[in-house]
Amino acid sequence: QTISCLPRSFEYSQKNAVLVPVAALGVGGMLLYWLRSGRKIKTIDMGDGWWGSGERPLKGKEDKSIRPFKIETSDKEIEDLHRRLDHFRFTPPVEGAAFHYGFNSSYLQKVVAYWRNQFDWRKQVEVLNKYPHFHTTIEGIDIHFIHVKPSSVPHGHTVQPLLMVHGWPGSFYEFYKIIPLLTEPAKHGLNEGDVVFEVICPSIPGYGFSEAPHQKGFDSIATARIFHKLMSRLGFKEYYLQGGDWGSRITTNMAQMLPHSVKGLHLNLIFLGKYSLGRMICIMLGAYVPWLVGLSREDARRFYPFMQKNVYDIVRESGYLHIQGTKPDTAG
Repeated sequence: QTISCLPRSFEYSQKNAVLVPVAALGVGGMLLYWLRSGRKIKTIDMGDGWWGSGERPLKGKEDKSIRPFKIETSDKEIEDLHRRLDHFRFTPPVEGAAFHYGFNSSYLQKVVAYWRNQFDWRKQVEVLNKYPHFHTTIEGIDIHFIHVKPSSVPHGHTVQPLLMVHGWPGSFYEFYKIIPLLTEPAKHGLNEGDVVFEVICPSIPGYGFSEAPHQKGFDSIATARIFHKLMSRLGFKEYYLQGGDWGSRITTNMAQMLPHSVKGLHLNLIFLGKYSLGRMICIMLGAYVPWLVGLSREDARRFYPFMQKNVYDIVRESGYLHIQGTKPDTAG
């Protein structure tokens, strides 16, 4: 009887030898397809908004003019600043805390002394006015921007509009050193065949010389819509975008909002979307088979160990973010 069962068990083992690898390949293939296919990118509805004081005026009543703007400061303003710096009250830091408990007040005294005694405020105003500044009113608030055009365009070149958006706690000034390389590449040792841009650098509403919104609910999508309207007001139907930090989120939203208007998007910071089951699986697999989820060896080195580099450090260093995200008027 035992001998008669041997051929049958041999048949089953042969079937298993075929079925198990086939099933594994099938499941693995489906998993790979799911990981590679990702989700379909959705566009964002442009919508509309009003962020000025009081009620929105009747349609067509908003001032759409573009007004030249010059940064100015007075002796009275600088004297007032010096007086406030002179009367600043420092609290002694916790001994040995360095910067782990917040900004160290011993070092802060050096910073305040620099602002008070060494920094040349008038010279900085001259530097800021190096490029043309403008104001225009969009959705009820004044939007500040600089607009730099090339002084000459090489034969056969078409000037490409480029909107560059700063982050927190930054400003349009972040781009001052790179603007000449973009608008006059040949004059700075770059290839004459390089693309020539005209550069628009706005201030995010509430930053620098852009008016802060007066209504609740302002976000990166509202900013994206305002900047699209700014580019349209300047006469551009298609343009390139660059963003970092919050500028990265804003320009990404712009690309999602009007993809036909955005010819190219360059980011130097990437915001991850919401963590779904699929994303968590990708994160877990990335620690062992990074190539499977599109990570390079360098990506994996920066990303793992995941909890230490992406959760613990962010929780420890993001107190400011929680205050600004929940009680912005307190921070303001």
